[in-house]
Amino acid sequence: MTSTARLYGLVLSGGKSTRMGTDKGLIPYHGVPQREYLYDLLSQVCEETFISLREEQEAQLPSQTQTIVDLNEYCGPYNGLLSAHKKYPEVAWLVLACDLPLMDLEALKELIAKRDTTKQATALALKKNPLPEPLCAIWEPHAFVASVEYLNSGNGTCPRKYLINHDTKLVFPANENVLLNANSEAEYREALVKLAQV
Repeated sequence: MTSTARLYGLVLSGGKSTRMGTDKGLIPYHGVPQREYLYDLLSQVCEETFISLREEQEAQLPSQTQTIVDLNEYCGPYNGLLSAHKKYPEVAWLVLACDLPLMDLEALKELIAKRDTTKQATALALKKNPLPEPLCAIWEPHAFVASVEYLNSGNGTCPRKYLINHDTKLVFPANENVLLNANSEAEYREALVKLAQV
């Protein structure tokens, strides 16, 4: 199936950040809350951009920010992914987790340039560990339809496992640091060190 869908951006920031101990979307790696930084990056390459969040988080955002409130119909990251798909089922989504402090515009342009609309998704990955990063990926509309079937079948709730077992194009970014996930205090410190070296 080939998608001709328009591309929207989605920052996933509705998680509880239990390992970090503070809301990862609010950490100011670049002088502004990280979810707003990623929102700005996506806004430069996507037709529309949204932040996915819990209802109680909305008041913390600038008034002009477009948001999609999680519907809480599914577990984990799929909650935000499928809430967005339900609101705009005809579009493809370039999804970014809010725990990617080193993400940059060049990596997003690489991903978009190599998008394969015949696949379920086009995802960034590391050469040394070539597994799709589902929360730094372009999901085509038909992938969400199949994901609902996957979730309802009871085979799991992990979007990475879904992409591993379905037709996904991998893109290896020139700067692999963009895929550093900062989910803990130690990873937060590592990210600060790498940012200081840029």
